[in-house]
Amino acid sequence: MKLSQLLENVSLLRPISQDIEITGIAYDSRRVKPGSLFVCIKGYVTDGHSYIENARKNGAAAILAQDEVPDVGLPILYAQDTRKALAQVSAAFYDHPEKKLKLVAVTGTNGKTTVTTLIKSVLEFSGKVVGLIGTNENQIGSRTLPAERTTPESLELFALFDEMVREGAEYAVMEVSSHSLFLHRVYGITFDIAVFTNLTQDHLDFHETMENYYLAKRMLFDVCKTGVVNADDEAGKRIAKEAACPVITYSIDTLSDFQATDIKVSPRGVIFNVSADGQTFSARLGIPGKFSVYNALAALAACISLSIPPAKIADALLVAKGVKGRAETVYTRTDYTILIDYAHTPDGLENIIKTVKDFATGRVVTLFGCGGDRDPVKRPIMGEIAGQLSDFCIITSDNPRTEAPMSIIEQIEAGMKRTACAYTVIENRREAISYAIETAQPGDCIILAGKGHETYQIIGTEKRHFDEREVIQEILAEREKANTSADSVKGDNTI
Repeated sequence: MKLSQLLENVSLLRPISQDIEITGIAYDSRRVKPGSLFVCIKGYVTDGHSYIENARKNGAAAILAQDEVPDVGLPILYAQDTRKALAQVSAAFYDHPEKKLKLVAVTGTNGKTTVTTLIKSVLEFSGKVVGLIGTNENQIGSRTLPAERTTPESLELFALFDEMVREGAEYAVMEVSSHSLFLHRVYGITFDIAVFTNLTQDHLDFHETMENYYLAKRMLFDVCKTGVVNADDEAGKRIAKEAACPVITYSIDTLSDFQATDIKVSPRGVIFNVSADGQTFSARLGIPGKFSVYNALAALAACISLSIPPAKIADALLVAKGVKGRAETVYTRTDYTILIDYAHTPDGLENIIKTVKDFATGRVVTLFGCGGDRDPVKRPIMGEIAGQLSDFCIITSDNPRTEAPMSIIEQIEAGMKRTACAYTVIENRREAISYAIETAQPGDCIILAGKGHETYQIIGTEKRHFDEREVIQEILAEREKANTSADSVKGDNTI
């Protein structure tokens, strides 16, 4: 593709000096191949402008920069914002696949993964071919692709869209994070539907204030055709007033376009009625918790906006499966329950504990930690929430990253001490899970919060394999083996 074609929508600070053939795009100099356009992105850790010489050595045909750079014998083009420019040249390189799909975006602090998965399930139940982009994984139909972050960088995003189009997808349903909006990863895209779930404290290490966090989320509703917004959430109410697009609302407690009534919650899921346009119909979802009603409402409102009949949506929700790591029950063959949930925010932790309290017949035991190098303000808040709602807590590590694990734990403990809840501290997460199992009583529900779908722990800068499902089964097997050995020894000594 000619360089001039790639740059057709980019406002250059200087005109193109020569038009050359471009065979690819890269913003990481290590991925530059002969004929590539190298786009210099200013990151928070590294700056692409520092790697132009590496890009040249790897065969770059041209450079697109934001800051003044030295002459390296290649055509150098300048744009005011290379993050925006990266999105624009990526869209052009892949022949604008975003215009060949119906695009559904879901943003919010909690619920994004479940809502996108439910929307995909409904659309597929209706006979559509759907692509999914999200935290857990990316999918094209039934084919699964790895996901490195919630919302890919624009180059990878448009490549995914292109792959979806080539494989016959009609829809792309994706999680859109506040980071991706602020960093222009979805720049230039117009979404058919944008869904807002809620806004609670998270990512303040990046956004610094809740107002900045909100403003990043709200950006999505300036680039969509229809908004679907949670009217029970204060930020949702604000978006409904400020959005540049028409807005449809959903709720439980507030009068809205899609309102849930007659809610029944059980360990097996939720049943509720939905009132919309003067009509009422029933819905059922096999994921427990009041938050599941909100997630189902968001998916339902989005799919109706996509012209899927309500009866078809209700049938699809009835058979929809839960998302890995979201209120996921682990099979243990014991007289207590172990549940894994991704809850890593104050609101998320509160939701899962309250959900479990609705059906637990014994104690609610909450095991959790907080991620390192992330918003430290929420740590004592989460400690206090867990202490107020649980019967017993185990404070442990999550992904400590480069922070000292005990320093994180002490900040959580400060909030826990404001409650009367009994608790213990076990830094090693595997040992903490082992302790929870060893001390479990009949009827208990043990919540392992924070890791969810993740199959690793990040300690320092090392990502170590750590799948809580495997850990649970290993501990149970070790206990069974130890009990069998003890019984064998006891039998040998019996006369």
